[in-house]
Amino acid sequence: MKNFIVAPAPHAHSGDSVRKNMLLVILALLPAYVVSVIEFGWGALITAAISVCACVLTEWLISRYLLKEQKQTIGDLSAVLTGLLLAFNLPSSLDWWIVLIGAVVAIGVGKMTFGGLGQNPFNPALVGRVFLLISFPAQMTTWPVPQGFGTSYLDAETGATPLYYLKHIAKTGDTSLVDQLPALRDAFLGVMGGSLGEVCALALIIGGLFLICCRVITWHIPASIIATVALFAWIGTPEGMDAGQYVAYELLSGGLMLGAFFMATDYVTSPMSAWGKIIFGVGIGFIMMVIRTWGAYPEGMSFAILIMNACVPLLNKIRPQRFGEKKK
Repeated sequence: MKNFIVAPAPHAHSGDSVRKNMLLVILALLPAYVVSVIEFGWGALITAAISVCACVLTEWLISRYLLKEQKQTIGDLSAVLTGLLLAFNLPSSLDWWIVLIGAVVAIGVGKMTFGGLGQNPFNPALVGRVFLLISFPAQMTTWPVPQGFGTSYLDAETGATPLYYLKHIAKTGDTSLVDQLPALRDAFLGVMGGSLGEVCALALIIGGLFLICCRVITWHIPASIIATVALFAWIGTPEGMDAGQYVAYELLSGGLMLGAFFMATDYVTSPMSAWGKIIFGVGIGFIMMVIRTWGAYPEGMSFAILIMNACVPLLNKIRPQRFGEKKK
C-alpha cells in the first residue's frame, strides 16, 4: 500500500487554469480571425458563429443527457476554442449544415466519446475537419477568393490556392505556373484564397508568439515543424524555381502556421517532454510534406497532426532520468 504524503506549507500555485489558457488561445486567434473577416466578409462571421454555437450546444447536450453530469464543462471554454479552430479549417462559403455536422463530429466523436476534455487522444477540431474532407470533398476544397468585408456568403467567387499551384509545379515541373502564385507579401499578409485560418501568416505568427510569451505553449513543436518543412522544401525545390521562394511559399501557404502554433500544441494530444515535442514536430512536418508532394491532397497538416497524435503515448515514454534513478 502506497503512503499518501502531504507536504507542509507554503504551497505554490501558478494561477493557471483550463479556462484561463483557453481564453488566452482564443485571444491569440483573434488577429487572424479579424483578417479573415476583412477578407471573406459575412462568410467568416457566419461559419465561425455556427461552428462555435454547435460545438458548445453539442457538449452541453451530451454532458446533460447522455453522461448525466451535474456539473457542466462548457464554462471552461474548450468547446468554444474547438469551434473556432474548426471554423479556421473550413472555407468561408461552406454550407451551414455541413459546418453543423463537422461541429457535432468534432465534439461528439473527437472529444466526448473518450470522456471529455483531457481524455481525447486526437485533436477534436481536426477530427471534425478530416471527417468533412472525406465526406464532402468537393465542398471542402472549393476555396473563396478574398473580396472584402461586403462579400456575400453565398455568391463568393472561388479559385485555386497557392498550394494547388505548388503541388502542380512539383509534379510536372511546369514553372510557368509561378506567375499564378500571389506575391509573397500578399501570402504573408493574407491576400489569398483558402480557409479562414490560411489567410494571414503574420497574424498567426503574432498569436503564436503571444502564446509562447505567456507560457501557454513552448517553442519546441512550432519550431521543429517549421524547420522540418523548410528543410524538406529546400531539398525538394522543383528545377527552375528559386529555392528561397519555394520554401517561403510552402511556409506561408496552407494551414502550416495555424497547425504549428495552435493545433499541434494542444496539451492533451501532444507529448509532455521537450524531446518528445521536438520528435512530434519533426514527424508532423515530414508527414505533411510527403502528403503535399506525393499525396492526393495539396495540404496535409490535418492528417499529419492526427497521425502523430496516435504516437503521443509512445513519445511520452521519453522522459528525463529521475534524480538518483539507475540507468537500465
